[in-house]
Amino acid sequence: MEAYTRERLWANKRAHTEVLRRHKRHWVEEHRTIETLISIAAFFICYFIIFPYSINFANTHAGGSVPDIILSNIPVYNVVDFFVYGMFALVTFIAALCILDPKGSPFILNCLSIFVLIRSVFVSLTHLGPFATHAVSDFGPIITNAFFGADFFFSGHTGAPFLMALIFWDNKVLRYIFIIWSLFFAVIVLLGHLHYSIDVLSAFFITYTIYRICVWLFPADYMLFERYRI
Repeated sequence: MEAYTRERLWANKRAHTEVLRRHKRHWVEEHRTIETLISIAAFFICYFIIFPYSINFANTHAGGSVPDIILSNIPVYNVVDFFVYGMFALVTFIAALCILDPKGSPFILNCLSIFVLIRSVFVSLTHLGPFATHAVSDFGPIITNAFFGADFFFSGHTGAPFLMALIFWDNKVLRYIFIIWSLFFAVIVLLGHLHYSIDVLSAFFITYTIYRICVWLFPADYMLFERYRI
């Protein structure tokens, strides 16, 4: 038992040393530092400035609800906790992947920035109101405004983990983790009537297009990401 414990401690120490080595190699190169900082800034601008504006615009101009072939035939379930905490867990997991190997973070963050930017455009163009019956948030005004606005098309909960699955496609474990995460969210938002079925279905097709756009827009970051290791 003591030998096993020592082996585990030594393995953890080596893992920590490897992560520190990766960061040292990444941040000492000025151009990589600049690229990473720009990608972080772009993500925060898209997510905390542009996207909230699009949600507010959609909420202000939201119309009435429309029939939905799936939502009209299933009861509404209280899935609010899964909807909110599941996204927080996803964000934490993605952040951990960026920390484990920083050279992959510019491409990951740039993909997420373009994803949020394009979704903001779609949200601003589509003014459907919530479905007649839907799960109601009790998380307070900040979380409610961020997660339960009229930003329906397309489903960010479904698309974001699918985008990560495409990014990490060559990593079989991460690929399936993110695909399962995406399908889980797809079921959750439908059970809670938090998205129309077209929001969920279209998310997979639009997200794939976004991924291909990002590979074209950021070839250098993509090539660097290809050497990502965890």
